[in-house]
Amino acid sequence: MHVFIVVLGLLASILLIGVILLQSPKSGSGLTGGISSLGTVQTLGVRRTGDFLSKITAILAALVLLLCFAAQFTLPAREARLKSKSILQETAPVLPQTPIKQLPSAPVQPSLPAK
Repeated sequence: MHVFIVVLGLLASILLIGVILLQSPKSGSGLTGGISSLGTVQTLGVRRTGDFLSKITAILAALVLLLCFAAQFTLPAREARLKSKSILQETAPVLPQTPIKQLPSAPVQPSLPAK
């Protein structure tokens, strides 16, 4: 199920990129002018094509967002991680204690460097 949702999310994001690239910018040029020879712009009209692409952009963006959330909550190992203990909850291994060496009672005077 998780793989299916991830694949749908990837397809929706690729379609979203394509739809965004098809929209014409404010200057009037864009990839929409390149497909005008196919009859899309003449059939639907420039105004209706822009409205259609804007609606599809919003729908695909919402779909990508929802699929990302769904993919996060359908991870396969989610239940196993929740049942296992944290590293902080586990006990640390006990190391054998070694006796502490006796420190000198007075500080040691550093020797002068040789000339």
